[in-house]
Amino acid sequence: MTTDHKVLLNLLNGIDFGLIEDGTAIGLGLANAVNRLKDSESKSKVVILLTDGSNNRGQIAPLTAADLAQSYGIRVYTVGAGTKGMAPTPVQTPFGMRLQNMPVDIDEKTLTEIASLTGGKYFRAEDNESLSNIYSEIDELEKYLISVQNVTRKQELFLPFALLALGLILMELVLRRTWLRNIP
Repeated sequence: MTTDHKVLLNLLNGIDFGLIEDGTAIGLGLANAVNRLKDSESKSKVVILLTDGSNNRGQIAPLTAADLAQSYGIRVYTVGAGTKGMAPTPVQTPFGMRLQNMPVDIDEKTLTEIASLTGGKYFRAEDNESLSNIYSEIDELEKYLISVQNVTRKQELFLPFALLALGLILMELVLRRTWLRNIP
C-alpha cells in the first residue's frame, strides 16, 4: 500500500505492454550454455545451437562466445533451421497478429566458424526429417558411455481393496445376524 498516488501512476504509465522485441541473440545464448557447462565434470561437453536467424541482439558476439566455449573444452554443433528464401512469420499489425512472408536470413558463415572453432560441425535443417537426421548424426559423433541408473519406485495398491473386502465381510456378518437372519 502507498499513499503516494503520483508515483504509483507514473510507475503504471511506464509499463510497456506488447510483444517481446524480435531478435536472435546467438552469442548471448551460447555464452549462457557455456556458463552452465563450464564447471561440469563430464567427459563430453556439447552444445547444440539451433537457430533460424542471424545474430542481431545481445551484448556478446557469437565468435566471442565460441572462443569461451573452446577455452572450456565445449564442442558446439550448430544447426541453421529453416527453408531458403521466404517463410511466413508472425508480425504485429494494428489489426493484430498476421503472417507475412519474410526472407530467411541464417548466418551460415558465422555458424560454420563457431562449429569449426569449437571442434563441432555445422548442419542445415530445412524440415523435421532433416533435423531428426542431424540429431542422429550428432548422436553418432558423440560416442561416450554414460552410466544410467534406473530407479523403480514400488507402491503397494492392495490396501484400499483389502479394506473394502474386510468392510464387506463385516457388513455381511452383521446383516446375517440381524436383518437377513434365517428363522429356524
